[in-house]
Amino acid sequence: MHLAYPAVLSALLFCTGLYGVLARRNAILVLMSVELMLNAVNLNLVAFDVWLSKAARDTLHSGQALTLFTIAIAAAEIGIGLAIVLAVYRGRGTSDIDKLRDTAESPDDGPDGSAPDASAVAVTDEKAEATA
Repeated sequence: MHLAYPAVLSALLFCTGLYGVLARRNAILVLMSVELMLNAVNLNLVAFDVWLSKAARDTLHSGQALTLFTIAIAAAEIGIGLAIVLAVYRGRGTSDIDKLRDTAESPDDGPDGSAPDASAVAVTDEKAEATA
C-alpha cells in the first residue's frame, strides 16, 4: 500500500476534527473532535513508521511506541475532560461552551458568585475612607 492513502485519510480525519473543535458548541462534541484529531496523528505515526521500516531493516518502531503513548494521553484527557464537563453540567445545567464563557466571576461579585448588596458596598466604602 502506498503512503499516500493513509496520509490522505489522516488529513481528512484531522480536518474533520479541527472543524468540530472550531464549530461545535457542545463540550462533549469538542472532546470527541479532539479525539478524532489525535487518532489522525496516530494513523500518521503508524503509517510513516511502516514506510520507514521498509527502508531500514533494524528499526525500533518508534512511531508505534509514540502511538501507544498518545493513546494513553488521550485516555487520560478524555477521563479528566468528561469529569470537568459533568461537574460544570451539574453546577450550571448546560454544557454549551458559549454559555460557559460567562462563568468567570467579576471583581464586583460576592463570595458566593452573586452581586453584593448595597449594605456590603457601603461598609467597604466606609473602611476605605477610614484608612485614607
